[in-house]
Amino acid sequence: MTTPNPADVRRLEIDGAPATPAQLRLRALDGYGHFTAMQVRGGRARGMALHLDRLDVATRELFDQSLDGDRVRAAVRHALAGDGTPEGGLLLDAAVRVYVHAPEGVPSLMVTVRAPVELPATMAERAQSLKSVPYVRPVAHIKHLGGFGQAYHRRRVARAGFDEALLTGPDGAVSEGAVTNVAFFDGREVVWPDAPHLRGVTMGLLEPRLADAGLPTRRGPVFLRDLGAYRAAFVTNSWGVSPVCRVDDHDFPLDEELMRTVSEVYEGVPWDEI
Repeated sequence: MTTPNPADVRRLEIDGAPATPAQLRLRALDGYGHFTAMQVRGGRARGMALHLDRLDVATRELFDQSLDGDRVRAAVRHALAGDGTPEGGLLLDAAVRVYVHAPEGVPSLMVTVRAPVELPATMAERAQSLKSVPYVRPVAHIKHLGGFGQAYHRRRVARAGFDEALLTGPDGAVSEGAVTNVAFFDGREVVWPDAPHLRGVTMGLLEPRLADAGLPTRRGPVFLRDLGAYRAAFVTNSWGVSPVCRVDDHDFPLDEELMRTVSEVYEGVPWDEI
């Protein structure tokens, strides 16, 4: 799972208009803010209510102001619509991010539009290898800017041949992936680590639905030393769900039944109008 390249941005708008150089300079020097990331298909996105709630709650915490969901929806729709020309027409499928800054004391929305991301078709092709690193994100419950620590560790684990960094705290307590949530399966229930983490939208969609598919879930401590107690693991983010094939030197065989169930639950989540 790679981090989006800024050079791949197809459109970038600030408060419903093309960004000016002055606005971009201001944001380049302002690392205080937050964002959400979503995949859009057919002009719709999964978990739109969770995205809007995330943005509103974080804006209240960071800037002491609310953020109206209709304003966010309008900004995303406007960025997807383009300028009406054939070259800049409506994009129904895309990867969208909504950033919130407050450079003049009032929340300002920056929307970026990139090409959509598609995971490989088979779970075996999606399988991720994770390398643990001693790092926990500051203010982990907010999807905030300034992810230097995550980027640093992801680059280091990639050089070691791994796909993703697994963030851990004291005593090897697992919290989350650098850009993912992680869950472990002991053969009976799915365990989401309860160490400090960001509750991703995909996690938020799966967690309350898995039990109805015969997969009870709970939150609890997960330690690197106890990985042998689990028979499978998977990661989630805005791109979807992928199995974990390895954490450090511990291999997880692909649990086809587990991943089929988790994938079917996720794929069954309706797409929301933006």
